[in-house]
Amino acid sequence: MFSFASVLIFLAAAFLFSAIKVLNEYERGVTFTLGRYTGLKGPGLIIVIPIIQSITRVDLRTVVMDVPPQDVISRDNVSVKVNAVIYFRVIEPDKAILQVAQYYEATSQLAQTTLRSVLGQHELDDMLMSRDQLNKDIQTILDKQTDPWGIKVSTVEIKHVDLDETMIRAMARQAEAERTRRAKIIHAEGEMQASEKLLEAASMLAKEPQALQLRYLQTLVDVAGEKNSTIIFPLPMDLITPLMKKLAKE
Repeated sequence: MFSFASVLIFLAAAFLFSAIKVLNEYERGVTFTLGRYTGLKGPGLIIVIPIIQSITRVDLRTVVMDVPPQDVISRDNVSVKVNAVIYFRVIEPDKAILQVAQYYEATSQLAQTTLRSVLGQHELDDMLMSRDQLNKDIQTILDKQTDPWGIKVSTVEIKHVDLDETMIRAMARQAEAERTRRAKIIHAEGEMQASEKLLEAASMLAKEPQALQLRYLQTLVDVAGEKNSTIIFPLPMDLITPLMKKLAKE
């Protein structure tokens, strides 16, 4: 049978075992004494009086939270599914325990509602092309609302904006129509520039008839270079008029 001394030693060992706690460098302990908050402890070796005191561990590392896909109706009445990822960490462990129950779940629900609220105020084009600004807006709102909980939201990233097949086909048709419009505009601008240059060239040739004759002869040389067996070309009157006048004087 165990002696009384053995029982005392066993109880003392059990007391010490339950009283000694070790907190990692990234952990803090929120301590309660008889139900009242009495401060933070850690990291390292700490002593907690059994029955009288209790401790709640809080992880101070950055938490990566996935926001599940949310149904969002944009300002231009387009229904999309959007998901995101949030990076946050606890900077005040006492507030995270005292001010909110289950701070992780509370932050997750707040992130979902904020994501729907912010994106619902923007059009689809903004969701697709202005993600950086939307990420910043959501992060600012979340950080402000979680500040009383001792939580710092550092980054928000929208991951995917999923559209239904009908909207994807409509956007493809819109993109094709836009490319066609741009091609027609570029072609029209090219035609206008070419016509302006031709008008300038015609004006210069009209001022100098000899230049027109030289251009005509150059064109004949270019045609002859095509190695055609027979070339029939008109002879402009302006080219032979000086010769005819000379013959008439003789």
